[in-house]
Amino acid sequence: MTDHHGARVAQALAGKLQAAIDNKDWSVAELSRRSGVARYTIAKALAGEAWPDLLTIANLEQALGADLWPGRGV
Repeated sequence: MTDHHGARVAQALAGKLQAAIDNKDWSVAELSRRSGVARYTIAKALAGEAWPDLLTIANLEQALGADLWPGRGV
């Protein structure tokens, strides 16, 4: 894990996203269909290679019924 705060936030968000997908037993394709977020965008977020914007996070949270933002403790 890195010492850069932004990278830690991206990694924590990716972990929460993966856990929420696993909890629903959905594929990335299913989440994409239900959220309206492109599969590529979801895959990049899961890999920690993208910083999803607030609307993307909100759409993912709504589809998953889960909070994804890691909060201030990261």
